[in-house]
Amino acid sequence: MSNTLVIATHNRGKAAEIHKLLGDIPWQLVSLQEFNQVGVAEEIEVSYAGNAVLKARYYAVATHNWVLADDSGLEVTALGGAPGVLSARYAGENASDADRRDLLLSEIEKQGNVERKARFVCSVAIADQTGEIRKLTEGVCEGAIATDARGDGGFGYDPIFIPTGYTQTFGELAEEIKNQISHRAKVLLQARDFLLEKNWPA
Repeated sequence: MSNTLVIATHNRGKAAEIHKLLGDIPWQLVSLQEFNQVGVAEEIEVSYAGNAVLKARYYAVATHNWVLADDSGLEVTALGGAPGVLSARYAGENASDADRRDLLLSEIEKQGNVERKARFVCSVAIADQTGEIRKLTEGVCEGAIATDARGDGGFGYDPIFIPTGYTQTFGELAEEIKNQISHRAKVLLQARDFLLEKNWPA
């Protein structure tokens, strides 16, 4: 019988990406939507790792299952590392992905459009059903910000992020390529190895 692993995200794009990368492990991957009245973990930490740990512990205790949680963000050099841990709330709580991208491009333009270096950062935490953190890892993908949004793939800031060594944005690159080089792919592959290396209890 396979163990249950709750994927702690309400972001459909992120959930799909995680399922794609972890779909072949002998765990039953389930979403938060399958649990009623678990509430929402408040992301109040100042680091990606802190928020990932907070969410993993919260949902593990709430669902009585093992949980994989992540926190990620885009850090733009010209903006002093912003939006960083506030990436999902950049431009306001109810802003769309397009709103956030437009604001980011506008802010870079205000800085003179000279420095476009950026990086994606992702931290993943895995907690057992008691809330104990069993794995914490972080991945980085270096790149630059495009002058405008390009491509329909991915989600979030993907259409304006060009990974180092490529000329296409994450929104334009094939999913297979993105899932080899992205910040989230790097940490999820480490998480995958961890989940496969032991016969963890259900």
